[in-house]
Amino acid sequence: MSLLQITNMSKTFGGLRAVSDFSISLEGQELIALIGPNGAGKTTVFNMVSGFYSPTEGSLVFKGKNLAGLKPHQVTALGIARTFQNIRLWHDMTVLENIQISQHYNLGYNLLDAFLRSGRYMKNEKRLTDRGYEILEALDLKAFALEKPKNLPYGLQRRVEIARALSINPSLLLLDEPAAGLNSADVKDLIKLIKWIHGEFKIAIWMIEHQMDVVMSLCSWIKVIDFGVTIAEGTPEQIQKNPDVIKAYLGDENI
Repeated sequence: MSLLQITNMSKTFGGLRAVSDFSISLEGQELIALIGPNGAGKTTVFNMVSGFYSPTEGSLVFKGKNLAGLKPHQVTALGIARTFQNIRLWHDMTVLENIQISQHYNLGYNLLDAFLRSGRYMKNEKRLTDRGYEILEALDLKAFALEKPKNLPYGLQRRVEIARALSINPSLLLLDEPAAGLNSADVKDLIKLIKWIHGEFKIAIWMIEHQMDVVMSLCSWIKVIDFGVTIAEGTPEQIQKNPDVIKAYLGDENI
């Protein structure tokens, strides 16, 4: 059984067809990319996978369960974690609190437990704190646990966002333009980090990325969409030479 099986998935907003007949299969621990020009429909695909949108047509199955109609927190509970192109951290909370709050779907206690500070509440709060420090240490962020993200350099903020996503123990990690806004040194660090995460956590990683050096350095398979339609898929070498891809990005297949 595939980890993720998307079959003929489409999304329409009014009269606009943002994604058309999109299909892909992830078997387990791949590291793949979804690329295309701005406005191609890439983030719409991720929004459907992560529960922010429901497909207009087609099927979307993760670990044998239909994702269509599930809310984002329900999708997260199944094992799909997500980062965003524009970093979405709670900047008035500490780095550790940002990691802890990602566990809201798996608290293990109720409001009354929290009010009374019951044994169940204390036990689960310790579990969340221990997990937070564990993931921060793994990503070399433990020294910043009590800092607020807004006080950190942008590259470290991106790392915190990835740490938060990993804290739910996902089977599939969606990275939406992880290199956006990073300088060249941070991009090199990001490539090393993603390689390390892929090997260490042994999870599937699916990324959207515009920086081709990141995609070509990391991914074994690339799918390309333009105006919501798949125009190519293959290895990095095949995609680099594909005339439809060149035309979509540069406007002239002969360039």
